[in-house]
Amino acid sequence: MASRPPASSGTRSPGTGGDYDPQKVPVRPAATVLILDERPDLQVLMLKRNARSVFVGDMWVFPGGAVDPEDASAEADALVDGLTDTDASAQLGFDQGGIAFWVAALRETFEEAGILLARTPGTQGLVDLSAPDVAARFSGYRDGVNAGDVDFIETVGAEGLHLDGRDVHYVSQWITPMGPPRRYDARFFVTAMPSGQVPLHDNDEAVQHEWVRPRDAIAANETDEMVMMTPTISMLHRLARFSSVDEAVASAAGSTSADDEFVRIRYGVEGPHRIAWPGEHGYEDADPRIELGIVRWPGSPR
Repeated sequence: MASRPPASSGTRSPGTGGDYDPQKVPVRPAATVLILDERPDLQVLMLKRNARSVFVGDMWVFPGGAVDPEDASAEADALVDGLTDTDASAQLGFDQGGIAFWVAALRETFEEAGILLARTPGTQGLVDLSAPDVAARFSGYRDGVNAGDVDFIETVGAEGLHLDGRDVHYVSQWITPMGPPRRYDARFFVTAMPSGQVPLHDNDEAVQHEWVRPRDAIAANETDEMVMMTPTISMLHRLARFSSVDEAVASAAGSTSADDEFVRIRYGVEGPHRIAWPGEHGYEDADPRIELGIVRWPGSPR
C-alpha cells in the first residue's frame, strides 16, 4: 500500500483575509444546534453566514458559535432545566463544565436565529413568543444581547424561565482542520422547533435562513448553491436517514458513547464523498487526521 500523504492543512474560508500562522491558531470550544421541524416533512433550519465573517464566511451552517466564559457560570448552570453539569459533562467526556456547551448552544440559537429554547419551570412546552407584545419584548432582548448591552442569562432568569436542557440532545463532535484563522472543537446538538416561535436571522452574522430537507441541502452543496463545511454535510447525511422529527430526536435521546462512530476523510476527494463512515468502502484507507469527527446518532440507512 502506498504511504498516506500528510494530513491536510485545510483551506482559507471565503470572507477571510490577513496573514496568520495556522499552527498557532487556538482551538476554541463551540456549540451548534440542528433545529428540526415537520414542514410537513422533516426539515432543518440553516443559516447563511455573512460573507465578511472571519470564519466560514458565505457558508451555510446551523445556529451556533463559541462557548463564552459566561456560559460556564454558576448562574447559567442553575437556569438549565432537566440537566445537571454532572450529566452533561459525562455525555461529553469531561470531568466538569460540560453544561456550558448546552448554555452556549441555546444562547447562540437565540442570538442568531431568534429562537428561545426555554420554558417556565414545571411546564412541558417551551415559551410561546407569538403574542405581539411578547414578541416585541423578546426581540428587544435579542437586539440587546447581540449588541452586548443585555446579559442573556440575567434576562432568562428575570423572565422566570429556565433553559431547555431536557430536550436538547448531544449528537456529534467535530474539530475543524488547520487553515482558517479560527478553529473550533464544536459539539452538535439536536432538538425540535418549538411551537409559537418563528426563526429570524440576525442580519449580521447570518444574512439568510431557510428550512430545507436534508437531501436537498446535500444536493445544493454538490452544485455549490449552498456551500458547507464537512461537519455540516456529515450531519445532514445522518439526518437524512430519519423519516420524521420524532424519529430523529428519539434516536439522539437514546444514544450513548457506545454509539460513537469515528468519521474519516478521504484524502484528495472533494464533495460529500470525501466523508467515510465506518463500514464503507475505503474507510480503512481514509485519513483520520484531516478532521476529527465523532457522530453519536444511530440511525438505520434508508
